[in-house]
Amino acid sequence: MSSAVHSTEEYDMDIRSLSSSRSHPQDPPYVHKVGLPPKQNLFKEFKATVKETFFADDPLRSFKDQTRSKKFILGLQAIFPILEWGRNYSFVKFRGDLIAGLTIASLCIPQDIGYAKLANLDPQYGLYSSFVPPLIYAFMGSSRDIAIGPVAVVSLLLGTLLQNEIADPVANAAEYRRLAFTATFFAGITQVSLGFLRLGFLIDFLSHAAIVGFMGGAAITIALQQLKGFLGIKKFTKKTDIVSVMHSWNWQTIVIGASLLSFLLFAKYIGKKNSKLFWVPAIGPLISVILSTFFVYITRADKNGVQIVNHIEKGINPSSVNQLYFSGDHLLKGARIGIVAGMIALTEAIAIGRTFAAMKDYQLDGNKEMVALGTMNIVGSMASCYVATGSFSRSAVNYMSGCQTAVSNIVMSIVVFLTLQFMTPLFKYTPNAVLSAIIISAVVGLVDFDAAYLIWKIDKFDFVACVGAFFGVVFASVEIGLLIAVSISFFKLLLQVTRPRTAILGNIPRTTVYRNILQYPDATKVPGVLIVRVDSAIYFSNSNYIKERILRWLTDEEELVNKSGHQNIQFLIVEMSPVTDIDTSGIHAMEELYRSLQKREIQLVLANPGPVVIDKLHASDLAQQIGEDKIFLTVANAVAACSPKLLSDV
Repeated sequence: MSSAVHSTEEYDMDIRSLSSSRSHPQDPPYVHKVGLPPKQNLFKEFKATVKETFFADDPLRSFKDQTRSKKFILGLQAIFPILEWGRNYSFVKFRGDLIAGLTIASLCIPQDIGYAKLANLDPQYGLYSSFVPPLIYAFMGSSRDIAIGPVAVVSLLLGTLLQNEIADPVANAAEYRRLAFTATFFAGITQVSLGFLRLGFLIDFLSHAAIVGFMGGAAITIALQQLKGFLGIKKFTKKTDIVSVMHSWNWQTIVIGASLLSFLLFAKYIGKKNSKLFWVPAIGPLISVILSTFFVYITRADKNGVQIVNHIEKGINPSSVNQLYFSGDHLLKGARIGIVAGMIALTEAIAIGRTFAAMKDYQLDGNKEMVALGTMNIVGSMASCYVATGSFSRSAVNYMSGCQTAVSNIVMSIVVFLTLQFMTPLFKYTPNAVLSAIIISAVVGLVDFDAAYLIWKIDKFDFVACVGAFFGVVFASVEIGLLIAVSISFFKLLLQVTRPRTAILGNIPRTTVYRNILQYPDATKVPGVLIVRVDSAIYFSNSNYIKERILRWLTDEEELVNKSGHQNIQFLIVEMSPVTDIDTSGIHAMEELYRSLQKREIQLVLANPGPVVIDKLHASDLAQQIGEDKIFLTVANAVAACSPKLLSDV
């Protein structure tokens, strides 16, 4: 606040500069007045607001001035984008999609078996979820790069929520499976509804910082859960001596798991070091499965306590429509679980899609994506699948493999289908340890230390949300961590709305520009004038705070002026450029501010209110109460208008 006190020389110089601006009465400065916008038709205004809120991208633009048949074709293309880009499909593109599809298939098959374990489902259901949903997405999705299938975080979330309802997934396998399909159905309904109602902005309430923390906590939880399979523990001992504890482990399993985890992490390291070797970490999981399965088969290590997959159902299951719950308590349970899982799956997929769309410089329609993702999960729930979404690891491999279109998902789906039909018996001797190693290596990348450090540097409150989500998942549960993440993000938003920033402005030397004196220390205040900027719309939630904050600024400034012996504050100029809107509570607060200033014999002056604000000021008669001659286009104009009064009191 040191800039508040001027020396006598500075003060005299400021007054002379104000005087010089009035020294040529024959050429007075032209002062622009704030324009009052034309009156809007209520229906048109409401229509424009709704359009901007829900249809900001103007999705029907391409339908204008088209024939009925053309509109029908455009409608089909909007639902099935493959009909649009498929017309220009070529062999060159297919070659890229074929290579990418085969590559992500080699990655997804071992991952899906492991992810099904996270959801407490039989291995084949993980493979089903990489067979049906990718086919649906290929026809309806708008992303060229997303690879569809189960993901670790959603599998863990689904498994945790389902186990809260059905404690023993093994003893109640049929009931558990039916509830999983029902939750998947409602996850799809949630996603489709958000897309059709164009409510995709709701997922933005889960901030980037909260997602980083949530994903990191989930990764730690998933990795810890895999220790049982990684160490070959059949049951935990209650004894505390090291011999008994070590005896509950299986050393052959540990050797297999540790060796393959080291191999997978080394493969990922190679892929990061040299982008041309991206295929090394992509085929690493499949190589690990082949090697470990062959080793267990020839050594019969399963006879020595090494736990194996043992059996994966061959072929394709019949429709699971008749297994969905549409009545009773399980209906509500499935709906509740599905809504949560669907929102998280949607958040991950949209984030991934936007990332790769930006890299390839094309637009991703978020609402179409929601409809596509939701439809594939609805159909998937009827085909023995659980919640599928975009996978970051697979999408990255898909991108690096040179995918051109969503056909890579079709190729992957065909490979998974062939695996289910003919190759599942080959996984009989696959050790559980290798699946645990694959999952651990996959989720290691979810702990993003660089992102957390960047969040710390940029916004400490965001970091609190990140850490809160992380520890909520690690020390409580996945749903508690998610709740903490959403709550902290919402609290931050609420805090910013209810406690907006305000600033005191000063004049940048040798200009007519007025800026925040904290950002520009050389900016000087105008004697007898306090200039305050409000950096937010003025609503019922913050109007009282803004009024009181401005009065506190005024009180502080008057104390400084009294100590320095300079001219008292006679004008309060409120810079309203950032004020995009004002409601009735805001108008009432401005009226109270005006009356408070009158008691102090200080005049209220407004600078540059926007069209919405000035319209409401006139509608409420507050503009007439303040005086239309006290409302100016710029702060400079307002200061120039105040200067004669200031000079007369010198």
